[in-house]
Amino acid sequence: MSDKKTIIFAEDTVHIAKLLKFKLEKEGFNLIHFPSGVGVTEGVIKYKPDLVMLDIMMPVKDGLTVLKELKSNPSIANIPVILLTANSHEEYVVKGLQLGAIDYILKPFASAELMLRIKNILKMR
Repeated sequence: MSDKKTIIFAEDTVHIAKLLKFKLEKEGFNLIHFPSGVGVTEGVIKYKPDLVMLDIMMPVKDGLTVLKELKSNPSIANIPVILLTANSHEEYVVKGLQLGAIDYILKPFASAELMLRIKNILKMR
């Protein structure tokens, strides 16, 4: 059994998804990527990741909808969620944090800062 931490992330922008996958795998994480919010909740139930990262603005099912689903399911509600988004409107930041996100990181993000935030959150678990 691997002691690597698993992260599920939902990101619809291809170049950002590739960058995240490259950076996180380089840091030793197992990655499971979803190109939209569709299927994320089921994936979290199946894989029980250590962390979930969600873009907010995605087609079909947005990140806030997925966040609500995750936090309303007692079997996965304790898994930390980071919102990683270009949406800096205060109402979205507040809404995301109220719904249970542990952090709200704006795009474009600094890779080193993102890695530190992820590692700090995982240390708390």
